[in-house]
Amino acid sequence: MTQTPLSENGIDQGYALSTTLVDPDVADMIAARENVLGRVDYTTAAADPILSARSPRLALHMAHGKADSFSELWTTPHDVTAGMHDGVAYAHDGEFLFVAGRIAESGHYATATEKAYLTALGLIRDLGYPNCYRMWNVVGAINEDNAEGLENYRDFCLGRADAFATMRFNETEIPAATGIGALGGGIGFYFLTSRSGSPIAIENPQQVSAYHYPQRYGPKAPKFARATRMGGRVYVSGTASITGHESRHEGDLVRQTHLSLENIARVIGASNLWEHGIGDGYFLANLDHIKVYVRHAEDIPVVRGICERAFSPAAEVRYLNVDVCRSDLLVEIEGIAY
Repeated sequence: MTQTPLSENGIDQGYALSTTLVDPDVADMIAARENVLGRVDYTTAAADPILSARSPRLALHMAHGKADSFSELWTTPHDVTAGMHDGVAYAHDGEFLFVAGRIAESGHYATATEKAYLTALGLIRDLGYPNCYRMWNVVGAINEDNAEGLENYRDFCLGRADAFATMRFNETEIPAATGIGALGGGIGFYFLTSRSGSPIAIENPQQVSAYHYPQRYGPKAPKFARATRMGGRVYVSGTASITGHESRHEGDLVRQTHLSLENIARVIGASNLWEHGIGDGYFLANLDHIKVYVRHAEDIPVVRGICERAFSPAAEVRYLNVDVCRSDLLVEIEGIAY
């Protein structure tokens, strides 16, 4: 088990936020002895967020069995204050805030998504942690249609966009995000925000910014940055085989995986970060806390082989067999470069 401290340069000195991807029993031991800002269980059934051991805990239906399950923990050396508000669980330590929520299964998600997001974004504002730099969203039956014939992912994107508009988020404030399929349980989401520091949204020069996608991808474009730089870290969004705004290499698992990795390398590379006014870049070997989402279970060994050649042997990597946001995409990859 590797637990890497993510010390946020440019944020109040003395603070460090750590994350790790571990088996659930190890997560229980960590939670018993450390200050947990938030815990997310990638497990066999979804559940509403709760306060467990004085911190938020969210269960996402992302595993087919116990062997596939793991937990993601965000820990801090400082005391945590936690609470619940309108079904959203939260915890903060004076510098960082974690919020988590779930939207129940429904035939229509936009209205409920907007409401849940407004609750979470309102907490961010009211508690004084305005710098939202990373979001995760897992959507059950992501490629299936809702009761009105609109794909569930596009239905979710509609509600998210309306919430951002209500809260007056501009493009420079949109964080890195993952929008990925779940095996059930409606929609689960969780965010990371900070009190100080200045997140920088990063785009990919070979891709159209998601928030500028044409209407063929839904009534409201997805609202996320390709990555966010916060302190000395780059938080990479879920990244797939897309250039411009179009999916590439339909049906070709190997080429899709390589293009996903190429897109990440381009986003975190020196030339792109210099264009964003950031400075030194990173390589794929600098990526850690990686989740690899693979549509078909039988494809995981091939994807694993490609990823193992690209990532550091010391990196934490977890593979999940779930659907991806577009039905023609086979792989999506995320991580943190530091």
